[in-house]
Amino acid sequence: MRVAALAGGVGGAKLAHGLAQRLPPTDLTIIVNSADDFEHLGLRISPDLDTVCYTLAGMANPRTGWGRANETWNTMSALEQLGAPGWFRLGDKDIATHLRRTLLLNQGERLSSVVKEFCSAWGIHHSVLPMTDERVATIVETDEGELAFQEYFVHRQCLPRVKGFRLEGIDSALPAPQVIDAINGAEFIILCPSNPWVSIAPILAVEGIRAALARRKVVAVSPIIGGRALRGPAAKMYAELGIEPSAVAVAGHYRDLCAGFVLDVSDANLEQAVSDMGMQTLVTRTIMRSSADRGKLAAGVLGFLQDKLT
Repeated sequence: MRVAALAGGVGGAKLAHGLAQRLPPTDLTIIVNSADDFEHLGLRISPDLDTVCYTLAGMANPRTGWGRANETWNTMSALEQLGAPGWFRLGDKDIATHLRRTLLLNQGERLSSVVKEFCSAWGIHHSVLPMTDERVATIVETDEGELAFQEYFVHRQCLPRVKGFRLEGIDSALPAPQVIDAINGAEFIILCPSNPWVSIAPILAVEGIRAALARRKVVAVSPIIGGRALRGPAAKMYAELGIEPSAVAVAGHYRDLCAGFVLDVSDANLEQAVSDMGMQTLVTRTIMRSSADRGKLAAGVLGFLQDKLT
């Protein structure tokens, strides 16, 4: 079974890891949001790509889901002592990633080539692709004006009220090499339980990706459980945009794209509402507290694809 998974953030990284447990490298490609990439302290930082790769490599901080395990903070502490901003904290191991990425990009390497090099160094055998090699930036429109995504998400801790989103640079962004081939070659597409507004939407907005997905069988896993997001501001964003946050809201977000939808058992009462949108449904446990949970959810989703969408 050949699968392409679209992912961003901790939830997306966890399911990507589960899928990697169940599918051989030849059968799984993970396409990752890069619209939250930004420059900080002179370094090119790719938060979603790093979270996915660290998770696949078994190097992610098990407590936070992002950053490196067994991290130290000597460089950050020294930088703050010298007056550098400390709102986006970078561990010593993490800084090595950003230093190497910045060097390679400044030498003219493409982001997709850098990701491939990192995956090789970290022992990741499944294909991980950024959505594009061009620079795209998510801008959050708030009641306090426009904010770059990391400014909104990390520095302002998602406190400003969201009014909308803008993707700077999206008009000139093309899919990274192999992205369209991976979609066209996949039997199924999985939209991981990532924020629909700021993790999945930027991938779908890259020229040609949504059109390619429209020719495939797509299933989405809800990142909202019991009206809340386990991590991140997805539910808050829905509410502030005038949409009641729920798995049904997420299904509505994807109804023109998906043939299937996965809900958590706590939202079993919403299954009929999703079915009424014309989607096949799977109700299962979607909370991934352990590596075993990730593999179990992945197996359930893959079985659902095989049984209901073939």
